[in-house]
Amino acid sequence: MAKAENVVVKEISPPERWREVQREVGIIGNSESIRQLLETIDQIAPTDISVLITGESGTGKELVAKAIHLRSRRRDHPLITVNSGAIPEGILESELFGHEKGSFTGAVGPRKGYFELADKGSIFLDEIGDLPLTIQVKLLRVLEEREFMRVGGTTVHKVDVRFITATNKDLEAEVRKGNFREDLYYRLNAMHIHVPSLRERKEDIPILVKKFAQDFCRENHIEFAGFTDGAMHYLQQYHWPGNIRELRNLVEKVIVLERGNLITEYNIQKYLKLTDHDNKHLPVPLNKPKEELEREFLLRALLEIKTEIAQLRELILTGMRPQYHLGPWREEVHTIYTEEQQPEGEPEKSKSSSSVAEMEKKLIQETLMKTGGNKRKAAKLLGLSERTLYRKINKYGLR
Repeated sequence: MAKAENVVVKEISPPERWREVQREVGIIGNSESIRQLLETIDQIAPTDISVLITGESGTGKELVAKAIHLRSRRRDHPLITVNSGAIPEGILESELFGHEKGSFTGAVGPRKGYFELADKGSIFLDEIGDLPLTIQVKLLRVLEEREFMRVGGTTVHKVDVRFITATNKDLEAEVRKGNFREDLYYRLNAMHIHVPSLRERKEDIPILVKKFAQDFCRENHIEFAGFTDGAMHYLQQYHWPGNIRELRNLVEKVIVLERGNLITEYNIQKYLKLTDHDNKHLPVPLNKPKEELEREFLLRALLEIKTEIAQLRELILTGMRPQYHLGPWREEVHTIYTEEQQPEGEPEKSKSSSSVAEMEKKLIQETLMKTGGNKRKAAKLLGLSERTLYRKINKYGLR
């Protein structure tokens, strides 16, 4: 009898699986919110549970739906995407469920709908909150019985699909208003995924900017000198109401209109104007002793001066550093899923900058104490990205 061979199965660590998802569908970022999103996708994708994806317009809800499908057992079957709000109500039922010959004027033959086309795969219903109530009733039947009838037909068709839906509306509020069926809402919301807005993950902006620039320059054969740190900092102060879609459009526009030159903060200011929404410092609470208030204002002012000095130094050193070029024939794309390294060859800090650093360290330490060690809240109070705050905590040895 032949001896059974031991088969060694290499287990892929969760972070490696997440990077695989990032490469497949383009969910880019290192922030904690993106890590949590990737972990959730990794957990629910292998099941057939219905998923409701919520988030503002332009956050990438369709990418999440695609990632869920590609990591599921249905990946070899179709993912059919339907924008529920873009199809006129008069033909929506026919588009979803198909129709028989002669069922209405122009129906010259039988036609399969999206559900039949998605059989054995997944169907992604975007903007589900815009579905008319009449269609919601029929959709509920498909969810519960996995069957439907074509428009004008009498034959029941069975279908095996996974439901993935998305909306930028508050469906619970729509249920209260009577615009959305409560029973359908609970069936669709078996698993809920919220996609964070760009202003909730501003530390990912530099990675996204470089990725968009690389893709655009490669596709259009454009040489591009890149963005300065000051430009990146300015981009992180903006509130991005259009989210990732708005950021991508801005990057492409700047590259074209600035003719591939190095983009500084002053170039960005021509296209983006910061408003009150982008105020990077929260107001200082006034219910404190006068001496403490004066000290806190002084610390914040010193931190702002240090930031401005760093931006000026960046402009001076721009000509001294090798710039990265994004022409498709120049170099391979560096991985965009790892933390960026500090550029080497920085000049040594003077005594004055050391004293400012001490003040900065003290301000960060006090802010962390006030927030009970909550780094996210501390970053918001200090007007820093979370990644920058983590770097400074490590730099100053704060724990």
